[in-house]
Amino acid sequence: MYPSNDIFLVSMLFLGLSLLVSAILKGKFSRYGKITLASGLSGREIAEKMLRDSGIYDVQVTSVEGFLTDHYNPASRTVNLSPEVYNGNSISSAAVAAHECGHAVQHATHYGPLTFRTRMVPLVQVSSMLVNWILLAGVVILAMSHNPTVLLVGIIVMSLTVLFTLVTLPVEFDASKRALAWLQHTNITNAEEYPKAKDALKWAATTYVVAALAAVVQLVQYVMIYLGNRERS
Repeated sequence: MYPSNDIFLVSMLFLGLSLLVSAILKGKFSRYGKITLASGLSGREIAEKMLRDSGIYDVQVTSVEGFLTDHYNPASRTVNLSPEVYNGNSISSAAVAAHECGHAVQHATHYGPLTFRTRMVPLVQVSSMLVNWILLAGVVILAMSHNPTVLLVGIIVMSLTVLFTLVTLPVEFDASKRALAWLQHTNITNAEEYPKAKDALKWAATTYVVAALAAVVQLVQYVMIYLGNRERS
C-alpha cells in the first residue's frame, strides 16, 4: 500500500498553514493600511522616488487591479502596484511599493538569483500545468503494474517547480532587505512607522517560506514512494 494518504494529509497540513499565514498577512496589511505615513507620500510617489534614487529611469510605475497583486515585471520593466498601494499613503503602501522596487533594483544590478528565476519562468509555466497529472498517473500506474517510470518523470518535472520555489526565497528576502534599508535611510518611514513596515514585509516573506517547505516535503514524499518501489522490486 503506497502512502497516498500521507501525501494527502501533509498537503492538507500545509494548506492549512498557508491559509493561516495568508490570513495573518492580510490582517497585518489591513491594519497598517489604515495608518497614514507622516510624509503623506503615495505608493506611486514612493516607488518613483526609490527608482530615481537607485538611478533607474527606464522602469514605469503602473496600477493593476486586485488585492496584493503587486509585482515587478522584468520583461516590460514595470513596477505594477494594486490600487490600494498605488494610491494609498499608508505604511502598507510604502512597504509594498519599496519591496517591488527592490526587484527593479535587483534587475538593474543583475542580481543572480533573480536572473536565474526569470530564465526559469517559461519552463516552470509548462511544468506546473503538467506535474500534478503526471504524478497522479505515475502513482496509479505504480500501484497497478509496479512500473515507476512515469512517477520518475513526474518527480523530475516537479523538481523544476520546487527549484523555482526555492530560488524565489533569496529573491524575495533580498528585495525586502533593499526596501527596508532605503525606507530607513531616506526617512520615508519614521521611527514609529519603520518597525510596522518591517513586520508587514516579514509576514509577506513567510508566505514564500511556507510554500517552499510544502513543495520540498511533497517532493520528498514522492521520492520515497519511488525508492520504496525499487526496494520491493
